[in-house]
Amino acid sequence: MSLNHDAAGAAELGAAMTQAPASVTSEQLLARILSSLEDDKAEDIVQIDLRGKSSIGDYMVVCSGRSSRQVAAIAEKLVERLKQEFHRTSRVEGKDTGDWVLIDTGDVIVHIFRPEVREFYQIEKMWQPAGASPAQA
Repeated sequence: MSLNHDAAGAAELGAAMTQAPASVTSEQLLARILSSLEDDKAEDIVQIDLRGKSSIGDYMVVCSGRSSRQVAAIAEKLVERLKQEFHRTSRVEGKDTGDWVLIDTGDVIVHIFRPEVREFYQIEKMWQPAGASPAQA
């Protein structure tokens, strides 16, 4: 009987953990991501509203770090904060090289670049309305 009780308790805990992220709106998640990036001195932070434009998420955030080490550190701290505060596990790509780290939180996609790599790919231009400047995205 205790085995069933333990399994039920584990199922309740698992359900509670999977429900926690659902209670966080994409706007709350975006606000925390932006504040984390600012806290860690990310540069040229641009947020792009994807609602109605793409199903990959509600927002995209693009920013730069001054070096590979800073890019990786910004990404690591952001992932840690989202996990601690919102119980969100994010998918991360590129952290080992530190040139371009992509963090997929589900509702918000975050790109952290070294400046030279960001300039080369110019990812913001893909999501801007025709004729818009980078600040208008």
